[in-house]
Amino acid sequence: MENVHLAGEEDDLYSGYNDYNPTFDSEELENDLDFQQAVRTSHGRRPPMTAKFPGTAIGARPLATSFGARIPLGSSMGRPMTGAVQDGAARPMTAVRAAGYTSSMTRGSNFDPLGQSKGPAPPLETKNEDTPEEKIKILEKKVNDLIEESCMAQSIGALQLALEKAKEAGRKERALVRQREQSGNADNINLDLTYSVLLNLANQYANNEMYPEALNSYQVIVKNKMFSNAGRLKVNMANIYVKQKNYPKAIKFYRMALDQISNAHKEVRIKIMQNIGVVFVRMGQYSDAITSFEHIMTESPNIKTGFNLILCYYAIGDRERMKKAFQKLISVPLGIDDEDKYIPSNDDASTNMVIEAIKNDNLHQMERDLKVLAEKYIMTAAKLIAPAIETSFATGFDWCVDMVKSSQYVELANDLEINKAITFLRQKDFNQAVETLKTFEKKDSRVKSAAATNLSFLYFLEKDYEQADRYADLAMTADRYNPAALINKGNTVCIKQDYEKAAEFYKEALRNDSSCTEALYNLGLTYKRLHRLEEALDCFLKLHAILRNSAQVMFQLASLYELLEDPQQAIEWLMQVISVTPTDPQVLAKLGELHDGEGDKSQAFQYYYESFRYFPSNIDVIEWLGAYYIDTQFCEKAIQYFERATLIQPTQVKWQLMVASCYRRSGNYQKALETYKDIHRKFPENVECLRFLVRLCTDMGLQEVQEYATKLKKAEKMKEIREQRVKSGREGSARGRKDGREGSAGSAESGHSSNSTKGERLSAKMRSLPGSNEPYEASSPKEIDASYVDPLGPQMERPKTGAKKRVEDDDFADEELGDDLLPE
Repeated sequence: MENVHLAGEEDDLYSGYNDYNPTFDSEELENDLDFQQAVRTSHGRRPPMTAKFPGTAIGARPLATSFGARIPLGSSMGRPMTGAVQDGAARPMTAVRAAGYTSSMTRGSNFDPLGQSKGPAPPLETKNEDTPEEKIKILEKKVNDLIEESCMAQSIGALQLALEKAKEAGRKERALVRQREQSGNADNINLDLTYSVLLNLANQYANNEMYPEALNSYQVIVKNKMFSNAGRLKVNMANIYVKQKNYPKAIKFYRMALDQISNAHKEVRIKIMQNIGVVFVRMGQYSDAITSFEHIMTESPNIKTGFNLILCYYAIGDRERMKKAFQKLISVPLGIDDEDKYIPSNDDASTNMVIEAIKNDNLHQMERDLKVLAEKYIMTAAKLIAPAIETSFATGFDWCVDMVKSSQYVELANDLEINKAITFLRQKDFNQAVETLKTFEKKDSRVKSAAATNLSFLYFLEKDYEQADRYADLAMTADRYNPAALINKGNTVCIKQDYEKAAEFYKEALRNDSSCTEALYNLGLTYKRLHRLEEALDCFLKLHAILRNSAQVMFQLASLYELLEDPQQAIEWLMQVISVTPTDPQVLAKLGELHDGEGDKSQAFQYYYESFRYFPSNIDVIEWLGAYYIDTQFCEKAIQYFERATLIQPTQVKWQLMVASCYRRSGNYQKALETYKDIHRKFPENVECLRFLVRLCTDMGLQEVQEYATKLKKAEKMKEIREQRVKSGREGSARGRKDGREGSAGSAESGHSSNSTKGERLSAKMRSLPGSNEPYEASSPKEIDASYVDPLGPQMERPKTGAKKRVEDDDFADEELGDDLLPE
């Protein structure tokens, strides 16, 4: 009770609680000089002395605290100073070496309780690549890299490089196996890597058409029992046998692969069976092929197999089964969504954005391609079986149309009807084709436009231009944006020689379809007719950029450059035509004409001769070659060309006269005399022949000279009488026309002038060929009539004949103005 202190009235029960030792004031540590000195020196590194460590001199000394006696501490940490006097007794020195303190620490060393002042960590130990494990890893990485490089090279078409990489990967892999065996790790061989190397090597051999090597590589994989699912590679081996046309062995390997594939892989089994059926078709074993295809159509029907099944039934001539197979074909589900889902609605903006995004994506494109392929197979199958399933083609086609109308391909029915009409055209049954096409006049606009376009084309070919124009208008009314209808309309207008209006229709067709080559070609021809040569040239140059190897386009370019008086450019374009069609005789003749105009006679002769070789019946070419040999004093060689001209035109006396003249000029007078006599028998009133006979008989001293002289005078007199009659007839007709109007008289006079000019043009060559008044070798000039004209004299000017163009400018319809029939 002595220690119990009762609180008096004046004592504060709560006093003393706010007193605290400033030692525990952590906020003022930065300003505590003793603490900062302890931190910077070893003074603060000494561990606290506790009773936990035996062998110290601390004993059971009570600790001084701020409570109790409240003796002030010797340091700011509240720890009693070593050797300090406390409670009147001296404290013994403490051995602190066992606690980790050492007096050997240098002055000024930093406070580092965690031992972080030892410097940076030592560098990592480098890998030792000389160990077998590291060598194996490096080699494995090289093999994988080579396989990847081989596959990448094959993907870009570098097949030889891909094969080299595959071979190198094989060599590295074998070195890897040996490395494992040497290091004692033969049990840890990487089978997946070995399989990849062998498979890639076999594939690259097959891609490079090294089939024996590919088969050997596949055989190595298949025979190794350690490779799981290696039996599937027998499909690859069978494919190689198909390429080698070893069909029995291909069938064998396909069936072996089929046996090793479980029923869980249904799609793979179906594809293998389809391959088996195709190989049977190639072998001509249609019954076996039908068995495979029927199984596929039962398990997993598809368009391609259905079409192949129809082909097999057609090959064996089974009508009923052809019908059933066609019905199965049009009932095959395509698994394609309706096109309506791609039509945006006006309500939901987010949905419209999604529809716009997927409208042309890869999936939708794949769906469209699948639908186009299915329609192609159905159309082809219908055209194939239509003549075979019924007694007539039309009845069979009608059955196919009815079946298609009741299927999911309703829109194909109209196309089948169009194809029916086109088939009638190919069979030369124009009336049936027209009747079939006329049935579309009441159908929807697209089909009506297509049918009317074909009708217009048909009537155009038959030169019924009124009907062609009518159906062209009908096609344009049904579909104004149909370029074929606009082209046909332009053709009918062009026939009426309204070239400006025709050009407008062709331009409109080009605006609707910029790739319409028919419209561009016809527009160029129209500009050519209008003598707008630069615009025509521009059209054909654009067309040449589209149709690089079109001989017709290049010929038109050559013709335009000729009209523009640029023969060198014309020759260059014709040379391009020759590179495409090297045996075209008309183009070769045109080249000869251009070179002749340029004065290059030898080059002209080369092209004319080539033209004659390919087409020896062109009179213009024959005439040029004959004149060329006469000009070069080789009359004997000219004879064969004029004799050929005689065979081509036996009623033309000038060719026979040229043959006789060539004999005479070459000194073969007897042959010349016989030829002239033969001509006189065929043409007894020919004055030129009689003159030559008189001359030759006189020179050769024959007694027949008087006979021929009498005939000559008689023939000349008859000729003079005919000329007078013709002249008097013309004068009489002229006087009769003078009694009419002056305008008519003027027209008649101009017409007479035109006719006379035309007559002069027709006889220009024969008038230019004569011109021989020189003395005959053994003749006396007094016996030769002064009016005599030699049809083949030395002053002859060789005619410059223009070879007919392959595309005639004078016949507009022949220049491919008509649009083609719609594609099947």
